[in-house]
Amino acid sequence: MNIGVVCYPTFGGSGVVATELGIAMADMGHKVHFITYKRPIRLSHFHENLFFHEVSSFEYPLFEYPPYDTVLASKLVDVVIHEKLDVLHVHYAIPHANVAYLTKKILESKGITLPTITTLHGTDITLVGHDQSFAPVVQFCINKSDGVTAVSNQLKKQTLEYFDIKKEIKVIHNFIDFKRFRKVNKDHFRKAIAPDGERILVHTSNFRKVKRVDDVIHVFKRIVDEVPAKLLLIGDGPERLHLEELCRELDTCQHTRFLGKQDAIEELLAIADLFILPSETESFGLAALEAMACEVPVISTNTGGLPEVNIHGETGFLSDIGDVDDMAKNALLLLKDPELLSKFRKNALARAQIFDVDKVVPEYEAYYEEVIASVLAAKG
Repeated sequence: MNIGVVCYPTFGGSGVVATELGIAMADMGHKVHFITYKRPIRLSHFHENLFFHEVSSFEYPLFEYPPYDTVLASKLVDVVIHEKLDVLHVHYAIPHANVAYLTKKILESKGITLPTITTLHGTDITLVGHDQSFAPVVQFCINKSDGVTAVSNQLKKQTLEYFDIKKEIKVIHNFIDFKRFRKVNKDHFRKAIAPDGERILVHTSNFRKVKRVDDVIHVFKRIVDEVPAKLLLIGDGPERLHLEELCRELDTCQHTRFLGKQDAIEELLAIADLFILPSETESFGLAALEAMACEVPVISTNTGGLPEVNIHGETGFLSDIGDVDDMAKNALLLLKDPELLSKFRKNALARAQIFDVDKVVPEYEAYYEEVIASVLAAKG
């Protein structure tokens, strides 16, 4: 197949999943074309089956905000025609689902049929898409997609609750590449971070309010008061300054490292004892899955798709949103009991293996073929 992929090329979960899926499909022999305004973060190496088409911005005094969706649609038409794409897969509904619909209609006027698939990732439904500023367009374009997938059962349920969706939504969970995310010996690295054998806790996100990173710091304060520990905060975003001030206020700065954005997150997870994810909403919890693949138990909230990944009392613990006391209690239970922590590490790995890339990506491949066949059959 010749596959077009539209995504946000940033550190966010939807862009990561889109890129990793494209790479996996390329490894299976398909040609994959990424069309976006910047090379995706994880698209860092040459691959004979991977192609990148940059969408250039258009500056004009009339436009306070350049019309990216219009420029993207024009670029998509060009790529589809000249690269002879078989299917277009767009990740994150806003604005990609409506751009896909516009592209499809333009191509129809030229006698070209383009099957389109939209993958819903979370905040495009639960936060942004649910806002009345976007809702009518989001609902229309989801219904006009030839195929729709969601990354968790909970996200599918929320989508059907928020919108009048006529299309069948297929759940295909996010996945993990064990060639990259696995526990390796990084004892020298661990000793540099925790020279006196302190426990190491990790959180990674884009530091937006929805991630509730301040809860991580409050949980850590309760932990470090009882157990020698270090906290690694990976990522960056609008809450960074507030978080630094909170560390000073709680007097945990000497035990906390702000590491900024990191490409090799797996090397940091390899030395971690616990992963903390107190998000207000998570459609799936890819960060949790990455930690579990590296044998790191997860202390998380029970929101969204997280209970589908992190099994309470087996791979980690689930708490209500904002319940930092319960999260700290659960974390200390593991940190104070090496035998229990070891058991949870093994459970985390076993659970993560269910989401192995080699098991999940063939589901996408089969779905592509199903959607293409259905569209061509309808065309007659």
